[in-house]
Amino acid sequence: MDDLKVVVKVGGSLFDWPALGQRLERWLKTLPSNKVLLVPGGGPTVDVIRNLDRRHGLGEESAHWLALRALTLNAHFLAGALSLRRSSRPTVIADSEAVWDQPGLPILDPFRFAQEDEDRPGRLPHSWSVTSDSLAARVALHFQAQKLILLKSTDIPKDWMKVGREIVDPCFEEIIRTDSQAIGSTLEVSALNFREWRG
Repeated sequence: MDDLKVVVKVGGSLFDWPALGQRLERWLKTLPSNKVLLVPGGGPTVDVIRNLDRRHGLGEESAHWLALRALTLNAHFLAGALSLRRSSRPTVIADSEAVWDQPGLPILDPFRFAQEDEDRPGRLPHSWSVTSDSLAARVALHFQAQKLILLKSTDIPKDWMKVGREIVDPCFEEIIRTDSQAIGSTLEVSALNFREWRG
């Protein structure tokens, strides 16, 4: 199923795991598609921005864009972790127009995507209530992916998308529902405790 488009959000909570690059490369080979786009999560780099905002009162607007810049750093970190594996050929992409035609394994630059997404209907709120999970949902829907997979470091309950479960942010479920209706597309969404994956 080479035409299947898959967006994979790699949670920032996995970034301190020494086995991440090796496990991720093995797991990616199990996907039934060659068209995979990685979206980095926030993790400790975004926590730095969150703490700076608390201490200095940067405000949600400034903190939003700084956090997105931190995600760009995370994209390059992810590329570095995967480049240790010779077969991945990861590339951080800023030009999102040709996302599915990239050679190797594309990793999205979230800052550039968010800049482009500003003028589209339903853009993400500039708030700490939105995380990279919602960003990945916007990415998947914009690029008309059929699957969105969230890789996390926690057990995933059956009703994990519900607000209050603290698996995804409060905006995630609404983005999936309203944006899917707006573009007339169905997105299959799943989440995986990646630290527990044994493949």
